[in-house]
Amino acid sequence: MKTLAIEPLTREAFAPFGDVVELEGAKQIPLNLGTTIRYHDLATVDVGDKGGRPLVNLFRGQPRTLPFEVKILERHPLGSQVFVPLHDKPYLIVVAPVGDLDPAKVRAFVTSGWQGVNYAKGVWHHPLIAFGDVSDFIVVDRGGDGLNLNEQDLHESLWLTEDALSA
Repeated sequence: MKTLAIEPLTREAFAPFGDVVELEGAKQIPLNLGTTIRYHDLATVDVGDKGGRPLVNLFRGQPRTLPFEVKILERHPLGSQVFVPLHDKPYLIVVAPVGDLDPAKVRAFVTSGWQGVNYAKGVWHHPLIAFGDVSDFIVVDRGGDGLNLNEQDLHESLWLTEDALSA
């Protein structure tokens, strides 16, 4: 069984794949007579190719359990995809760089809870991996004409395990 190491999600580690959406380190702008803080420009939403438009969705992810078999990745060649959790529960992220899918370059991350991610256009990623409880996410992605989903099976499964989570 080929186990995939699971890294903590940080802006620096995730930069090749997109943006980490989090409050820490974000530009803060006071609004509404000082009663509100705007955490500004947290992700680059890129959905305009071929006349695309932004969609705002709610995804409800059913919990997965470890060990978990990663056997497929997907990508969106015409637009980025932002996931922002509506809870303070960790979830898992599996990604690979833009281009031909190379299983040797697949990486896995665990969030600290409130962190969201923005998968850059064309980045390979696993569909939502919530664990523990049913989990809700606001998802901003692309609507419009054109094929914006490619899926690819891995020739050899990768496994996410409890041991890899604590590494």
